Amino acid sequence: MISNKENAVAPRTLEAQREEFSRRRGLAMPLAGTLAWAGIGLVGWLGTPFQAVMALYLGTGAIFYLGAFLSRWTGENFFAKNRPKNEFDRLFISAVVMCLLIFAIALPWAARDYQSLPLSFGVLAGLMWLPYSWIIQHWVGVFHALARSVLVLGAWYAFPAQRFVLIPALIVAVYLVTIWVMERRWQQAQHPAQIPSQARAAAQF
Repeated sequence: MISNKENAVAPRTLEAQREEFSRRRGLAMPLAGTLAWAGIGLVGWLGTPFQAVMALYLGTGAIFYLGAFLSRWTGENFFAKNRPKNEFDRLFISAVVMCLLIFAIALPWAARDYQSLPLSFGVLAGLMWLPYSWIIQHWVGVFHALARSVLVLGAWYAFPAQRFVLIPALIVAVYLVTIWVMERRWQQAQHPAQIPSQARAAAQF
């Protein structure tokens, strides 16, 4: 008679879980961020200051839900029943929650000066890209967090009258570069044999 211990599936190592996490496309959340910040910038351009503030609150708060919705079409499907549990999902979610908790600093400042919102939300919402970059062992997350922070801070100081328009536009631009890099990385991972042949073909010209 076979014991339950023999039937039990051996737990995956952290290295195997990290590799599985890294193989994911990772497109849903950047797409959601792009759409959300594009909407925020559009309202900031066409709407009143009050509408711009509300759009920023609602838009940033909707990114995760929009990403979960888009994940059905990007092949990621966050809530698939057959999705294996992964400890690095928990790590990334912890990083997201950490960023959300830092908003406790931003909100009192926003109560005094609503113009601070594009700066604080623009920077804080991008910090989660740093641990993501470490998990997948790729520079794209570091690029996103650093480029976003520098551009947002520079625009906030240099163009005070356009903060609710220019800062979202810059964040969208960083997202577009990030999406291009991540999609290229994923495509190369799907077809690794094509990379050397493409390099040889390019060398012939």
